[in-house]
Amino acid sequence: MPPSGLATRGSRGLLRQIREAMAGEVPAQAKLDAVVRIIAFSMVAEVCSIYLRRAGGEMELFATEGLAREAVHVTRLKTGEGLVGEIVRQGRPVALSDAPSHPAFSYRPETGEDPFHSFLGVPLLRGGRTIGVLVVQNKTERAYSDEEVEDLQIVAMVLAELVGAGGLIGKSDFQGVEIAPDRPERMKGAKFADGIAYGVAVLHEPPVVPEEMFSDDALAEDARLKTAIEALQAQLNRMLDGQHGLVGASYEVLDTYRMFAHDRGWNRSLEEAVKAGFTAEAAVEKVRSEHRARLGQARDPYLRERLHDLEDLNDRLLRHLAGNVHVARQLPDNAILIARNLGPADLLEYDRAKLKGMLLEEGSPASHAAIVARALDIPCVGRLAGLRDKINEGDPVIVDAETGEAFLRPRADVVKALNTRLEVRAQRKAVFAGLRDTPAFTKDGHKVTLLMNAGLAVDLDILGETGAEGIGLFRTEFQFMVAEEMPRLEAQTALYQRVLDVADGMPVTFRTLDLGGDKLLPYMELEREENPALGWRAVRMGLDRPALLRLQLRALIWAAKGRPLRIMFPLVASVDEFRAARAFVDAELAWAQRRGRPAPSRLDVGAMIEAPSLLWHLDALLPMTDFVSVGTNDLMQYLFAADRGNPRVADRYDPLSPPALRALKQIQDACAETGTPVSVCGEMAGRPLEAFALVALGFDRLSMPPTGIGPVKQMVLSVDREAARRGVLALLKGAAGSVRNEIETLARKLYVAV
Repeated sequence: MPPSGLATRGSRGLLRQIREAMAGEVPAQAKLDAVVRIIAFSMVAEVCSIYLRRAGGEMELFATEGLAREAVHVTRLKTGEGLVGEIVRQGRPVALSDAPSHPAFSYRPETGEDPFHSFLGVPLLRGGRTIGVLVVQNKTERAYSDEEVEDLQIVAMVLAELVGAGGLIGKSDFQGVEIAPDRPERMKGAKFADGIAYGVAVLHEPPVVPEEMFSDDALAEDARLKTAIEALQAQLNRMLDGQHGLVGASYEVLDTYRMFAHDRGWNRSLEEAVKAGFTAEAAVEKVRSEHRARLGQARDPYLRERLHDLEDLNDRLLRHLAGNVHVARQLPDNAILIARNLGPADLLEYDRAKLKGMLLEEGSPASHAAIVARALDIPCVGRLAGLRDKINEGDPVIVDAETGEAFLRPRADVVKALNTRLEVRAQRKAVFAGLRDTPAFTKDGHKVTLLMNAGLAVDLDILGETGAEGIGLFRTEFQFMVAEEMPRLEAQTALYQRVLDVADGMPVTFRTLDLGGDKLLPYMELEREENPALGWRAVRMGLDRPALLRLQLRALIWAAKGRPLRIMFPLVASVDEFRAARAFVDAELAWAQRRGRPAPSRLDVGAMIEAPSLLWHLDALLPMTDFVSVGTNDLMQYLFAADRGNPRVADRYDPLSPPALRALKQIQDACAETGTPVSVCGEMAGRPLEAFALVALGFDRLSMPPTGIGPVKQMVLSVDREAARRGVLALLKGAAGSVRNEIETLARKLYVAV
């Protein structure tokens, strides 16, 4: 077996020779030819070849030392063809001492490779994609060592970065080489927040691109790497120990991060890359590409999930190396946010004026990120599998949340059609704006009060523009989720006072803190829970942390300053919970009065009906409340035992199905019997078809995202409630599954605008 040239010369010397070969004003083909000659000599190989991916997915021979020159730009291997195709498929090296005997071997006579038996090929990886293959071959049956495979991988990584950055071949030199996704692509997902947007892609966790690939001071780079890894490990330890928090991340994910961050193999791979002459940042990218290639091909969902964990870990380490762990993002004016998923507070970190749309790989329409997107009127499409691997930072993107689609790098005709649709939407908005001051009466004279859901400062600014008659649900937890520490009494009071000031006499219903589940605080230590959606959250947390709840109640009472005040407790599961929560309100009211604080002119205390247990205890609950509100988001997920945030089961139920509609009718009937005011403040209320069903069931107070008020008002003005009631109740008799299609047909027969 020939001795390894790299074993004696070192990979750093080879990389230096490659850099020297690329210098100067020489044609791109000459550069490639020089590179393969240098690699063949250094690897003591009789053949060295470079294949690059064409736009159609084929691998084309771009340069060779040892094979027939006539085959360059002639030999092309289709996806999965030959050993080169096998490397692309697996995303990892293939080393064979007798290549012709391998079942994937494909003989191409024009190359003249008959005499060569041993074969070593490694992928050129960039951004998790195989953009080419680097191959060395020998006539003898040579067993390539692990060190030689590693050395060739290092060279391949450098070549991939140089090709991708245009340092080896310019875009004008070889048209059609697919370095990164550049073709128009249409993806089908799910509609999370209505609307259409056109802009440029901004990755939620943008890659930190290494500015320098090589370093002559390996010791200094090793020290930088170790310092960054230690900082990363300490950060994850703090998160896991509860001293720091990560919004939306579960204990299991953090535990996995910590396991990977301390993994000896990961650390050793990074250290070896630095010793080979890479900068610390380039070493991270090298290891990242290897993990992407290996796990990206895995069929096992668990292994693919681990790839996402590793992606996040590498991004965090790069940010530690760059020293920008907490640097705020700067957005272009028409940003489309691209993410795997978002926590409920992540979206609030971005400039609303510049954020025009969102595309998510995961999530569900009922997730809190989607709810926030609707509140901010940001079009959002989710469940776009593989999105991150198909898009580049800065790519033009269309978010079509009317059809639940995404268009990556859209064609000119698609953009033209989009502009036409945007004009139509603008006309519809003008119609809704014209209805702003029109009272929402049905055709047969029933008044329907339309209220707005809020929780963000931006919501207050548009209250007057929506035509809403008040705020039916103000989510107080958002103030806590975006703060670095627990908001003090003064800060809470100021926010609630501003809300009441802006409402200017219109009713405002404040929901007390609905924390827990997927809404965690970075400064609040929480224990691990097997099922957080059914765990310590909402009113349960408030009752167990009375100081937290009483501080908020005190702020609300102080903010009222003699005005009417409405307080609502979330996720009440028993009458005893509501009784205990209301006792805190009475105690805080008495405390304020003893200190000369003006009491609210009227204090109404209500409960959210979200737990199915209350359906069979309304007779005891309703006499204790001043009002109730149906939170259909949680009620439906608990009623059907399907986590609304889990894309595998979130669509297993339909709120327009007999069980859901009968539960809602039961609540409405009980409230009508006792004279208890009732509203619906879940997502159902903001969608015209679902709101049509609610009006038919007798609900006359609906609270919804700001964007839903116009369409729902148009629906109310076009409906005959009595005819709708008869039709919907008839559909509930004997129906086995969802009656969505039947309700839609009924609405059309009644000429209802849904």
